[in-house]
This record gives sequence, C-alpha cells and structure tokens, in this order.
Amino acid sequence: MSTAYRTRQIGDVEIFYREAGPPDGPVVVLLHGFPTASHMFRDLIPILARDYRVIAPDLPGFGNTSAPPRGQFDYTFDNLAGVIDRFLEALQLDRYALYIFDYGAPVGLRVASKHPERVTALISQNGNAYLEGFGNSWGLWQAYWREPTAAHREACRVSLSPDMIRNWQYFDGSDRTSVSPDGYTLDIAYMARPGRSEIQLDLILDYRSNVALYPAFQAYLREHRPPLLAVWGRNDAHFIPAGALAFRTDVPDAEIRFVDAGHFALETHAAEIGARMLGFLGRTLAQRRR
Repeated sequence: MSTAYRTRQIGDVEIFYREAGPPDGPVVVLLHGFPTASHMFRDLIPILARDYRVIAPDLPGFGNTSAPPRGQFDYTFDNLAGVIDRFLEALQLDRYALYIFDYGAPVGLRVASKHPERVTALISQNGNAYLEGFGNSWGLWQAYWREPTAAHREACRVSLSPDMIRNWQYFDGSDRTSVSPDGYTLDIAYMARPGRSEIQLDLILDYRSNVALYPAFQAYLREHRPPLLAVWGRNDAHFIPAGALAFRTDVPDAEIRFVDAGHFALETHAAEIGARMLGFLGRTLAQRRR
C-alpha cells in the first residue's frame, strides 16, 4: 500500500507527516527521535500498513516539519508534545497505539499521560523512561544539564557533527555493512540547515525535563497498565537493555524483546521488529475488542 505525504498546520508549526494503510483501520502513530525524522520508518510503514492506519509525523524542528524561529517557538519537550497532541486531535484520532523511539518517548509519554484512555498500546523501540536505561555516553549532556553554561553548550555541539551522527548514532552496535547510508546522510543534511544546531542544543538542555518526569511517566504506566512491547537494539550504548527490562517494574506483563542491533534498530531489523509488532498488536487489540 502506498504512502501519502501530507501537511497539517498546528499553530505556528506546519507538521509534515506520512500516512498509509486503510483509513478505517486501527491507528498506529510512529514518533521518531534524534537526529532523524519520519523517514526512519520507511521500511516499517509498509509492513504495518497492510492492517493498520499508520501516521508518522516529523517533530517540530525536524525533517520536513517547519522550524519556527527560536523566540517565536520555544524548543522544549513540553512544546513538542503539545504540538503533537494538537496534531493528533486535528486528525480526529481518539484511539491509537504509540510507537516511541528516543526523543519520541518523552513526547509520546507526555501525550499518553494526558490521554490514557486514547492509548491502545505502547511499543518502545529504545525509547527510555527509567534511569536504569542510561548508558555511559551521556557525560557531556549531563554536564550541560547540571551547569547550563556557554562552554557546556558548545561542548555538546559535537553531538550534532556528521561523524557523531554516522558513527555514534547509526553504526555503533550494528553491522555497519547492513546500515544503508540513506538514513544518516539525510539526517546530516537536515542538521546542517541554518539555525537547526541551536534548536538541537536547546532540546539537549531541555532533555533534563524528561528525566524529571520519569516518576510521572512510571506512575502513568503503573496506574493504566497499557499493553506494552519493548523491542530494543541490545547493543545500544545510549539506552541500554536495562531500560527495556525496567518497564516490567510498572507493567509486569510487558513483552520484552531484543534484536542484535544498536540504537537505530530499524535500519537493520525492520522486518523482525515489524513482525513482532504485528503479532503483539494483533493479540492486544483483539483482546481489547473482546
């Protein structure tokens, strides 16, 4: 089934999104992370779209979604989540499963915590909500969180460099001969656009707000027990396997699966992850209908 490429104006932000699948099918919303966009789902969308209506937006400041100037729009995770919440409402989506990856996790969990009745299931692919999930690669960012000085901000700029995107985000933990250059080449190009690095540095600083909300996210999971599949690249140095296993603290029957990949597991394991999602969603949504 073909994918449609659409836009929707939400306040000052023009959201670009991909849509595929039967219009009356159960909805799956895919939320991407740093430093990428909805193109990361290019191999997953056709797998899901046979049975599900798939919606994959680019977050504000990412990909083909507009990036209002800093000062006109504050680049915080609260604001990203607010825009995505209003976007889903504009599409009149009142029931959906959420796929959360990387930055998409704190965005999606904010939305889910606000509207627990709308969430039919959660799929976390290296989308963290626990302190246990942090690897050893966060030193520069954590120093910036503790002391938001100009020097620490500048030190974090290395995270936006082509070498770091290619090697730190895509290659690390994966068989690099199986990683297509398409994804990281496009991400590098997106990151090089005027003004985007400052937007990203704003979000790096604000990432500390996500950590502060982990207890609230965990309370949402504990209280509402959404059906949850955590399917992670086990070799991810940023969000390590302990973060996937931690979901069982609050959702004891969470399904936990690992694939032999790094952070961008879809680059090498889209077919396996897609198959696991189809099985999980098929079982979960059928049970909920009964």
